[in-house]
Order: sequence, then structure tokens, then C-alpha cells
Amino acid sequence: MSVNFTALDFETANSHPSSACSVGLVRVRAGVVVEHAYWLIKPPPAHAEFLPFNIKIHGITAQMVADARPWQDQLTELTDFIGDDIAVAHNASFDMGVIRAACAESISPTPRLKYLCSVQVSRKTYEIPSHRLPLAAEAAGFGEFAHHDALADAEACAAIISDAARQHDADDVLALAKKTGLRVQQLKAIPLKL
Repeated sequence: MSVNFTALDFETANSHPSSACSVGLVRVRAGVVVEHAYWLIKPPPAHAEFLPFNIKIHGITAQMVADARPWQDQLTELTDFIGDDIAVAHNASFDMGVIRAACAESISPTPRLKYLCSVQVSRKTYEIPSHRLPLAAEAAGFGEFAHHDALADAEACAAIISDAARQHDADDVLALAKKTGLRVQQLKAIPLKL
């Protein structure tokens, strides 16, 4: 399989989508992980509160991100890592919503990423009771991992897409989308309210 893409995952400080506090990125070439990146992100001042619920999920606290770069200072690194790849994420509407909201909050240009959701791919590939990331990753042959660690979640997502491409005999992400009856989406900025 020559399937190439970048898997990504964000964790947030609270329920506001611009409150990204960490990101995990995994570059896949020919169905194999070849590079990964992870860093903490300082949420914007208006949405910087770390809720106990979120901390319990991912273990990241306000103290841990005190010296981290804010969104606008790490956006170029994020988009450079993705490059021209199609981005994939498990429940991509959440992760793309983080990018869109964080760009709007920091008055940064929204990258025009193409993306595919691995939850939707999982639903078209595996007969499992739930398509939550741990179960879908297990169906893809990916072992136990630290769920809600952004890098581990990105790696699990990558495993799902790579395995689904093999199962559907798809040579790339566009072919996988077509064979599963899905569509590669395009990220767009939040429309301005006048």
C-alpha cells in the first residue's frame, strides 16, 4: 500500500474548541509511521481555564502549559508538518473545529486542510459494537495505548486508516474515501458575523 497521510489529535483545556492544550502528529508513508511530533499549547487567555473534567481525561494542567507556545506561535510548525497531506483524525469534526476556533480566536489564517474522519472509515470497515478510538484501533490490530494522550491517539488513528486502506485495497486516502462511500472534506474558516 502506498497510502500517505498525516494523523493528528488535539486535547483541550475545557469545552471551548479554541482551548487546545496539546497536539500529536503522525506522518505515514506507504502505510507506515515515519515521523511523529508532540507539543503542549498554551490556550488563549479568554479560554485558558483547565476544567477538572478535562484534566482527569488527559492529565494536562495549566502549570504544565505555562511556558508553552500559544496557538499563533506554533501554527506554522503544525501546517509544515502536515504539508500537502490529507489530515486524518478520529472524530475529525472535533479536531478540525479546534483548528478553526483556535485560528479565529488568535486571528490567524485558517489552513485549508483536506481531511478524512477515521470514525467514519471505521464504521465502513469494522463490525464492532462501538467505533470509539480504543475499539476501532483494536479492530485495526493496534495494541493497547495511552488513550487521550494526543500522540498515542494520533498513532491509533493512523493504524485505523492504514489497516482500512489494506482491507479496502485502496492505494491512497482519496481511493479509501471513494471505496468507503465517504468524502475528503476541506477545512474552512469560521464565517465572520456582521
